[in-house]
Amino acid sequence: MGAVKSKRMPRAVREQQMLDAAVHIFGQRGYMAASMDDIAELAGVSKPLVYLYLNSKDELFTACIRREAKALTDAVRAGVRTDLPADRQLWEGLLAFFAHTLQNPDGWAVLHLQARTHGEPFAAEVTAMREELVAFVTQLIAVAAREAHRDPSSAERAERTEHEVAGLAEALVGAAESLAAWANTTPGVSAKQAAATLMNFAWAGLGNLMDGRAWAPPKS
Repeated sequence: MGAVKSKRMPRAVREQQMLDAAVHIFGQRGYMAASMDDIAELAGVSKPLVYLYLNSKDELFTACIRREAKALTDAVRAGVRTDLPADRQLWEGLLAFFAHTLQNPDGWAVLHLQARTHGEPFAAEVTAMREELVAFVTQLIAVAAREAHRDPSSAERAERTEHEVAGLAEALVGAAESLAAWANTTPGVSAKQAAATLMNFAWAGLGNLMDGRAWAPPKS
């Protein structure tokens, strides 16, 4: 009876089952050690069916990366309410990021560990996701910067602020990635704790910058 039910399953649902199984196997064992036999067994389908749907191990892995990347970026965007003050928007974005990565450790392992280390096509997929997150964070910080400096004293200052915002967004996303990797391997760390850690680390500096109290290196 089980085999009959499997045949009647809609293609989209069956494909998601295969991707679920593949993300788990890739996340737990790594790309090189993962086998199509194990993925098919966990998905409850035959190996030829996996190949029929997803063509090859490389294409299956790419499909996993794309699905997990979209799920993460969608979660972060959905977590931010744009009617809130800048610090609350950043807090909610970070909270959504850490909640998703902690709830989906295999997906995060695929994105943060496996995809980056097994060739340019896979790494490029993750780079695209990261660029989307950086652009989103840049937008959040830029809004706060514009509100804090509605009347920049010069074009040079405006340009400098723009560069600072872009750099801060890159740094913040990089810190979030590293902290998520730590949180996923440290028992007892919640999404709220991880988000609060990064807010405490980042917002004091961001707040000072927004208020025009930027730290400056000593003159040599």
